[in-house]
Amino acid sequence: MKGLHELSSISLFASLATASVLPRDPALNDVTVWERATPQAPNAYAPAAVNCPSTRPSIRPAHDISDQEKSWLEKRRSNTMDPMREFLIRMNITGFDAGKYIDNHRNNVSALPNIGIAASGGGYRAMLNGAGAVAAFDSRTPNSTNTGQLGGLLQSSTYLAGLSGGGWLVGSIMVNNYTSVQNLMNANPDNSGSTWQLSNSILEGPATEGIQLVSTVDYYDGLVKSVESKANAGLGFDTSLTDYWGRALSFQLVNATEGGPAYTWSSIADDADFSAGKAPMPILVADERAPGDQVISLNSTVLEFNPWEMGSFDPTLYGFAPLKYLGSNFTGGKLPDEEKCITGFDNAGFIMGTSSSLFNAIILSIDQYPKVPQFLKDALKGVLQSLGKAENDIADYSPNPFYHYNNRSNPSAQSRQLTLVDGGEDLQNIPLHPLIQPFRQVDVIFAIDSSADTAPNDGNWPNGASLGATYARSSNSSIQNGTAFPSVPDNITFVNLGLNNRPAFFGCDAANLTGPAPLIVYLPNSPYVYFSNISTFQYSYNNTERNAVINNGYNVVTMGNGTRDAEWSTCVGCAVLSRSLDRTGTKVPDVCKKCFDRYCWDGTVNTTTPALYNPSLILKDHEIKVKSGAGHYIPNFFGLIFSTAVATFFLS
Repeated sequence: MKGLHELSSISLFASLATASVLPRDPALNDVTVWERATPQAPNAYAPAAVNCPSTRPSIRPAHDISDQEKSWLEKRRSNTMDPMREFLIRMNITGFDAGKYIDNHRNNVSALPNIGIAASGGGYRAMLNGAGAVAAFDSRTPNSTNTGQLGGLLQSSTYLAGLSGGGWLVGSIMVNNYTSVQNLMNANPDNSGSTWQLSNSILEGPATEGIQLVSTVDYYDGLVKSVESKANAGLGFDTSLTDYWGRALSFQLVNATEGGPAYTWSSIADDADFSAGKAPMPILVADERAPGDQVISLNSTVLEFNPWEMGSFDPTLYGFAPLKYLGSNFTGGKLPDEEKCITGFDNAGFIMGTSSSLFNAIILSIDQYPKVPQFLKDALKGVLQSLGKAENDIADYSPNPFYHYNNRSNPSAQSRQLTLVDGGEDLQNIPLHPLIQPFRQVDVIFAIDSSADTAPNDGNWPNGASLGATYARSSNSSIQNGTAFPSVPDNITFVNLGLNNRPAFFGCDAANLTGPAPLIVYLPNSPYVYFSNISTFQYSYNNTERNAVINNGYNVVTMGNGTRDAEWSTCVGCAVLSRSLDRTGTKVPDVCKKCFDRYCWDGTVNTTTPALYNPSLILKDHEIKVKSGAGHYIPNFFGLIFSTAVATFFLS
């Protein structure tokens, strides 16, 4: 694919947009302005022993969500009512008084919609395509609350789940002060003050401007010393390639000096805004690699990381560990009296790296970069020799917090080592698993699919394979553990019916499901204004291409600002309300019935061998064009969407 990544580096010449939320002031060089996750680890990247709290941490059974999540939900669900009221009013559902509906049920928030958003894996392509979707859902995005737009859906949502590249998106938003996508991408004229500067490959290290003031050699030296500090902490920790990968990721995702080596995922729970329920709950997903296994199957245990815990509802493990105290030497679900508590193990970059450990392969290609010093290559070779080639993709969570816990079914119960891998290795590339747990009672999931399911010669586009994997798992009585999922068609039918090229709803008829399951709003990556089917293993993006993929992702979820369907935003409102209307016995508005006729999969199957999927741009008139000679132009981040001011970029 010939794309903007073939261009040389660019400099930002004009403002990205006239924003209602102002870009970060270049004078604000104090990183505390942006911090949400905080440097709570006592010794930078190295975990350390501390005194335990009066109530010693323990492993809890997965009979329900945690008490912390329950308490937080009371605040979050209440805080979503006003944004949801405003959002649904703007969706213009003819014949339905959305404001009155919300007001009538204010005293029973469980009657109102409970919304989840899930961003798939797929490397930087997934992070950026997902970012366009989240920007469209965010009322802080300029113009996103105009007629027909979807701004406010994020503020109305309870959960925000990510996996691999989608996990980088979720993590970067939450670790950086629940910031907006616009703030993550906005650059000052000198390219400082912007987190998502991806023009340098992650193996080259960050550019030496802005907050990451390190040279290439210092960058590598810092990676090695950070990981060595964990291995040499005197507490018996093993390290893996994911330690290096997570530290490297942090430089691109965390707006703090040296990628915030002391920033922890559990510190999100202590933030005043999050604990007050003013932001959705972030969840990242990983898979367990059981001892002796080489292939991750659909029966593999799926683990989640939320701000309080790490663990699984699956019947295999069926337990959760307190995230803040990972690294502590639990046995049989208890921390023996003679054992101290360990903190700092849940480094934010390490958690994001765990969910994306497939990309450890990037570290393995380091010999291709002549600037890489020999000391880093030697350090990585040492890790590889200790692990063995078959375990290059693991993240090591030794000591296993679930040692001798649930011995009858826990595959790692007899091992001191717990190894986790990329959450998409079981083919569930959209992190739906935590959102379909019955305890969470999610009504509707907006599933952003940035997968590259089709073969490279067929375009690297999604074809619904992830939905099929989750459906298959939910149909397996040995592992599904009460989860239900709407039936979905096979991959070939997805392509033949065009369900891979436009939004589609699954599970519209709640009465026709095997159990309480959410309505799935499937949002597959499609070429609206840019061919965003970029290789999962492209490691660098200049700002022009980064903006183009984000821009295209915005168009995917808004259907080109309603160009493909002027009633699309109304249909989104109907999807949000669907389960709530069922619960309250409210008549479904006629306009919603029409929407469901249009977007709900009706069970039709077409398994005829399809032609190669080679889509054209959906909005041809808005194609992002490259000019030869003096330069090229690209509309600003939201320019294509709103046909407003155009930002001009020039080749440097």
